[in-house]
Amino acid sequence: VIVHDVNELTEKLFPIVEAMQKHFSAGSGTYYSDSIFFLSVAMHRIMPKEITQIIQVDLDLKYKTNIRDLFDEFDNFPKEAVIGIAREMQPVYRHTFWQYRRENPQTKVGDPPPDGLPGFNSGVLLLNLEAMRQSKLYNQLLEPSMVQQLTEKYHFKGHLGDQDFFTMVGMEHPELFHVLDCTWNRQLCTWWRDHGYSDVFDQYFQCEGEVKIYHGNCNTPIPED
Repeated sequence: VIVHDVNELTEKLFPIVEAMQKHFSAGSGTYYSDSIFFLSVAMHRIMPKEITQIIQVDLDLKYKTNIRDLFDEFDNFPKEAVIGIAREMQPVYRHTFWQYRRENPQTKVGDPPPDGLPGFNSGVLLLNLEAMRQSKLYNQLLEPSMVQQLTEKYHFKGHLGDQDFFTMVGMEHPELFHVLDCTWNRQLCTWWRDHGYSDVFDQYFQCEGEVKIYHGNCNTPIPED
């Protein structure tokens, strides 16, 4: 077990992610402490080179299978993929991309699966650090000018940190992501069902198959065994 000092990590992270914080943070400005919510985005830049793969998970999870099995998903990454991540299971990005969707009525951005692009949920992340280091495209997308360009194109203003960044990049470059099955990150939050999206909510929320990891996001109780 290696313990990492949060302050040290934040110090390394801040220069890399400062530009994106104003687009994907809840606060109105760029807060130094917010940087930790972008840890996964630049993990390949701050972890020792000998670490080539990392699974990063939220705390509000319940495992129904051995997490060692999740490592096998690294073997399923397509050639250009650098990150494994599951889809968001609420219409949060249908909401966030409202202006882009209005201007582009034929778009799949924000639409539900299987054919739509509902965005990602970062509660369970597979980070192929070596692939992230080697990917010229991924590292270009971390540049402030590229972040600005994409946020303007999609009229994007989020508050969910790394998840927002991955979602926006995924709309433009889906090839960078290996989409995990929903059973690896079975989100339970139903907030958006009661906030204007009850008519389409179930299209996002359904998940077939035996759940491997429950995610009690937005403080949702996780089912007992």
